[in-house]
Amino acid sequence: MQTLQLILLLVVFAVFVFLMFRRLLPALLALPLLAFFIPLISGVNVVDVLTLVLGNGATKLSEAYTIAIFGSMLSIMMQKTGVAESFIKTGAELSGDKPWAISMVMLMLIILLFTTLGGLGAIIMVSTVVLPILSSVGVGAVTTTGIFLTGLSMGGILNVGNWAVYNQVLHIPKNEIQSFAFIMLGIMMVIATVYITVQLYRDGHDINFKKIFFYSLIILIVGAGLIILWLNLPDSIVNEIDPALTVIPVVIKYTVALGIFLLIVLSLIRAFSSKNNGSVSFTAYFIPVIPLVLILVFEINFIAAFIAGLAYGYLATYGKNSLNLLIRSVLDGGSVVMPAVVLMLGIGMLLNAVMGPPKELMVNYAEGWPVLLLLKPVLQAIKPDTAVAYILIFSLAAPLALYRGPLNVWGMGYGIAAILLAGGMPAGAIMGILMAVGQIQGISDPTNTQNVWLANEMKIDVQKIMWNTLPYTWGAAVLGLLAAALVFY
Repeated sequence: MQTLQLILLLVVFAVFVFLMFRRLLPALLALPLLAFFIPLISGVNVVDVLTLVLGNGATKLSEAYTIAIFGSMLSIMMQKTGVAESFIKTGAELSGDKPWAISMVMLMLIILLFTTLGGLGAIIMVSTVVLPILSSVGVGAVTTTGIFLTGLSMGGILNVGNWAVYNQVLHIPKNEIQSFAFIMLGIMMVIATVYITVQLYRDGHDINFKKIFFYSLIILIVGAGLIILWLNLPDSIVNEIDPALTVIPVVIKYTVALGIFLLIVLSLIRAFSSKNNGSVSFTAYFIPVIPLVLILVFEINFIAAFIAGLAYGYLATYGKNSLNLLIRSVLDGGSVVMPAVVLMLGIGMLLNAVMGPPKELMVNYAEGWPVLLLLKPVLQAIKPDTAVAYILIFSLAAPLALYRGPLNVWGMGYGIAAILLAGGMPAGAIMGILMAVGQIQGISDPTNTQNVWLANEMKIDVQKIMWNTLPYTWGAAVLGLLAAALVFY
């Protein structure tokens, strides 16, 4: 019976993924259907599928799509007030014809921000700044999205919040996690540079390959040198630096607070003076920045930060029709993002289908969620015992990180990690799988809320992002697995 269930499960998964690949069935219908059939085949009764998977799953990402709605309101306000258009024109004038350099700078900025940031709210806030700048220098919509997602995933590699999971689930020491994270970052830096160079060439830009190779080599050498230097700093120097570092955040907080206060004062003066002639003021350029600094510096709730951004935007662009513009931005913001919201409903259902509902609702499944129980023996059977088998099996299986498949970190990934760990696989090798194959999931997976939102914002099909980035992320996964095999086997 279990064999038949497994075959049916694989067939259903493959059929629906194929239908989405070929665009024969839209993802917003395919995901709920997949969420219905996966647990049903695994032995969950129909009533529980409807209530625990579809019903409860629809609200699983409620915070994410609420944030998306508020983020869309701010985005629409910037468009309707002319700030976005002015922002793009100014960016184009200041940056000149240097799309490769601007793309690399934006990539570095995103990486830096997302070493600490996380969540859809932060993604929306950063994207309202980055996307117009990249668009202003002629970077294509798909390439712009690919650059943003690559930077986001690379920042995640160095995010200590993600390291905590490896430490808690796999019991790997922090220094071991850190060492492999830097290896993976180096691999991704090479892949990202290749991606930007090739994509800009395909977008029609003139690319000086020799110059790019030279500069990339310098950046890699300097970057590697700084990392090695930091890791080998004597404790005495670190102890001297630490007190100074604790003062910096306080200074930044007060400086930013003063800056926001001055911007508000200048906006008020402009709003009630004769200088308010309907043109875009320089203070309006800070509309997307205000929510970002409120989150980064003052750790304010995402939705509250967006509301503050809307209020500041209203003040910075105040004019005769400002109230009507604000109301239209609120209403249109909700309608524009609705396709992404509907897709997030399906993603939440699929998450519940794969991982199961919250523990308090699993009273009928004390032994575990049937989907995971069904897959457990198969995973234990295919556990590789050699480095070569490890590289081959997980390189070929890497695309199973897509569509909340078995290797998706936010699907069954950590459940599978626990099974492989119990089967005797080295903990470091399991971390290598999650971190390397995780690049496919983090950048290419059409069921990521960030992919859905960015595709909606850039007016492109979310599947296009997957096809565009998959060759690069798959290559990164293979190189990451090779590195993990050399280190941990």
